Amino acid sequence: MFYTPSSKLPTHLILRNQLRQVFFPFLGIHLPRPPQLFPSSPSSEASSKWLDAHYDPMANIHTFSACLQLADLHGDGEYKLVVGDLGPGGQQPRLKVLKGPTVLSESPLPALPAAAATFFMEQHEPRTPALALASGPCVYVYKNLRPYFKFSLPQLPPNPLEQDLWNQAKEDRIDPLTLKEMLEGIREKAEVPLSVQSLRFLQLELSEMEAFVNQHKSKSIRRQTVITTMTTLKKNLADEDAVSCLVLGTENKELLVLDPEAFTVLAKMSLPSVPVFLEVSGQFDVEFRLAAACRNGNIYMLRRDSKRPKYCIELSAQPVGLVRVHKVLVVGSNQDSLHSFTHKGKRLWTVQMPAAILTMNLLEQRSRGLQAVMAGLANGEVRIYRDKALLSIVRTPDAVTSLCFGRYGREDHTLIMTTRGGGLIIKILKRTAVFVEGGGEAGPPPAQAMKLNMPRKTRLYVDQTLREREAGTAMHRAFQADLYLLRLRAARAYAQALESSLSPVSATAREPLKLHAVVQGLGPTFKLTLHLQNTSTARPILGLLVCFLYNEGLYALPRAFFKVPLLVPGLNYPLETFVESLSDKGISDIIKVLVLREGQSAPLLSAHINMPVSEGLAAA
Repeated sequence: MFYTPSSKLPTHLILRNQLRQVFFPFLGIHLPRPPQLFPSSPSSEASSKWLDAHYDPMANIHTFSACLQLADLHGDGEYKLVVGDLGPGGQQPRLKVLKGPTVLSESPLPALPAAAATFFMEQHEPRTPALALASGPCVYVYKNLRPYFKFSLPQLPPNPLEQDLWNQAKEDRIDPLTLKEMLEGIREKAEVPLSVQSLRFLQLELSEMEAFVNQHKSKSIRRQTVITTMTTLKKNLADEDAVSCLVLGTENKELLVLDPEAFTVLAKMSLPSVPVFLEVSGQFDVEFRLAAACRNGNIYMLRRDSKRPKYCIELSAQPVGLVRVHKVLVVGSNQDSLHSFTHKGKRLWTVQMPAAILTMNLLEQRSRGLQAVMAGLANGEVRIYRDKALLSIVRTPDAVTSLCFGRYGREDHTLIMTTRGGGLIIKILKRTAVFVEGGGEAGPPPAQAMKLNMPRKTRLYVDQTLREREAGTAMHRAFQADLYLLRLRAARAYAQALESSLSPVSATAREPLKLHAVVQGLGPTFKLTLHLQNTSTARPILGLLVCFLYNEGLYALPRAFFKVPLLVPGLNYPLETFVESLSDKGISDIIKVLVLREGQSAPLLSAHINMPVSEGLAAA
């Protein structure tokens, strides 16, 4: 599996691999052959941002991102990889510590691991972090890879009906079959869940029930919750090596904050659902924000001294990962999409993924001030996003189930991935690598995400603000007076237009008419088309006349007065005539069109046509 230089390779490739073996002593191994082990990688490694450090498809590591941690466990500057292995296939779960590609130590775990975290418990020298591993109802704390402390979650009060049933079974007042029926009724209706003892009893066959009851009826009922997620929260300082508290999410919909020295519960918060992902920022003694993604598809926001959630973000699907980037929360859903929210629940952006999201984690490059989101997809890709811009795509031989980025050995920027088949992949980010937006694939233009530069508050703006504060009432009254005056003038002008029939729409219900005119041509002869329409529903109109009023020194019309035929309701009647411009000075005037009723002097409606300048005469 390991790479050895071959004479069949070009000379520059042999020299390159020899230099890589010299400059990567922290792994202590030969580097794998990139073309065979990573067939999807670019053919030219110089164009890639990552160096292939190690790949072992038979590493037999089965875990997820919450159980991967990089830490300097011995304080010697050599960072090691801590893995909470699930132990698939009936194997016992184990705690593994890797140095380079080799397993440094292994220790069995009594239950499946839920999360792993490294934190500083005290200020004493030497400053070595402690390792906390959540498994079942307990948190196992290690220092220097040796067991140091075991914290167990406090027991919960049992269901009183369940307790009464087991007391009756203890006194042989009910048989096992009746006990099973009544326990099933409690499980379906009661708000308090059953204990582990009762749940195991309900899974037994009829032949095994009596022996189980005889064995456990003398024992007291205990209801124990388990840990679902865990993270760390700084105690009173924001330094990297500051003392931190453990934050636990439990199956009974609670969040617990533990003291780092005495391991007592400092704070307890309740949630509407079971938390599965946690993100924390701030310090416990000062101010902190806590985001909890729960099984009901919601993300709840809590702050210091709040026993209940302050904000709620409702998702359209179940969350599969939660990452905090600066002050923004990025959550992945099982609808193959990434969503970004503020701490108050405002959605910022959404990015659709080409495949299902299996795992997520944070990529932080402190030397360049970069924070990005890594998302492992079911199609074997690991996509890296900063906001909604795709920075890079890492392709792997198998689907990645866990991600971790940070210092490993003595290399600052190392990407560690475990695959669905139990493989281990280690990649190192090149020191010269620079992530450029859009480096992975085409996306929205960068200008779309740019913020506008708002102008600064000038002295004039401040003076106007002070004047508005002092004379706000008088300014409002003046505005209202001007507004009422404007409405009065508009109403008078409208009434005058109705009285003089200056509107192109008839205001009377007896002759509902509509008129508009179109002028065509460049001159000196124009074509004038009048479109007259009867807007009534069923009554035709007869006996109408059309009259043109114009300056006879500027224009000449063959017919300045003519009758209108019968107007059928709903039809548009075009009435055409020609207008000849007589002036050669390039001037124009208005032609008035009046629609009259026979025997009435007042027009039914009128229109004013602004004639264009005759370009034919102007050109001549």
